[in-house]
Amino acid sequence: MAKRKQADDDDSHIDSDSGSDVSIVNVDFDFFSPNPDVDYHAINKLLRQLFQRDTENLNTNQLTELILAQTSIGTTVKTDGQESDPYALLTVLNMHLHHQHLSVKAIANYCLEKVAASGDQAFHNTLHALFSQNQQHVGLVICERLINMPVQVIPPMYKMLADELRQAISNNEPYNFSHFLFISRTYHLTPEEESFLANSASRNSNKAKSPKKSRTTSSQPEPEPPVDGIYSFHPEDEAIRALSLHTLDYKYTNAPTEPREKDAFGLDVRARMMLLPAENFQALVDKLQEVYTVI
Repeated sequence: MAKRKQADDDDSHIDSDSGSDVSIVNVDFDFFSPNPDVDYHAINKLLRQLFQRDTENLNTNQLTELILAQTSIGTTVKTDGQESDPYALLTVLNMHLHHQHLSVKAIANYCLEKVAASGDQAFHNTLHALFSQNQQHVGLVICERLINMPVQVIPPMYKMLADELRQAISNNEPYNFSHFLFISRTYHLTPEEESFLANSASRNSNKAKSPKKSRTTSSQPEPEPPVDGIYSFHPEDEAIRALSLHTLDYKYTNAPTEPREKDAFGLDVRARMMLLPAENFQALVDKLQEVYTVI
C-alpha cells in the first residue's frame, strides 16, 4: 500500500558553464508498507549490507521474514511502483516479544558481547537489564538504504513510523517501548586518509563554481568531530547519537585481524550501536524533520 510520494526535486534540467556541469534528475520516491510478496530478497540484501561480515552469525533470512510479517509497521522506499525492489527500509521489532526468535536472540547476544568487550560497564548493565526482564520492551530499529539514496527520504519515514507506533499502541499492540536500539554502519579513516581527503576537498572547493540552480534544504548543523577517525555512513546518526543514552562504535567480529595495507582498496567498514530512551524518540523525529527535510 502506497503511503506518500516525495519528489527529489521540482525540476529536471542540466545546467553547464565553462567550469562545471550540474545535472539534476527528477525522481519520485514512493513510500510503501513492507510487501511480503516482492520485498524479501531486497530487504535481505539491505540487512547483509548493514551487518557486513557478521551477517551469517545473525540469521538475516529469518530476520527478513520477521520484518515482512508485520506489514502495519515500517516503510520501504521505491521508485518504480509497489512491485519494484525497495531501495530503503525503516522498521522496528519488539525484542522482548520475539526474544526466542532465532535472529532476535542472536542480535541480543551479539550486542551484549560487543558492549562487554568494549569495557563500557554502564552500557552493558543497562542492556543486560533490559534484555532480562519483561516490564520494559526494547525496539530494535532497522534502518538501511542503498548508498546513493538521499538523506531527505529519512524524515518522512521516521514521521510515518512514529504515527504507526502511536496507532499500534492505541490498539493495544505490543509496540510500547521503553528504549530503541539502533545498529548502524560507520567507516574508519587513518590520519593519512583523513589528510588526503581534506586536501582533495579543499582543491575541489577552490575549483568549483556555484551552480545556476540548486536544491534548497534547511540549515544543517555541523557534524560532531570524528572520534578516532570514525565517520558515519548515515548523516542522521548524529541526531540519534546526540539524543542517546549510550553509544558504542565497534569492529565487526569477522573483520580482518591484520592491519589494512597502505594502498588497500575500499573502506574500513565498522558499526555503531545506540540506545535511545523512548521519551526522546519524538524529539528525534522532530529534529530530522527540521534538519533534513527539503524545503
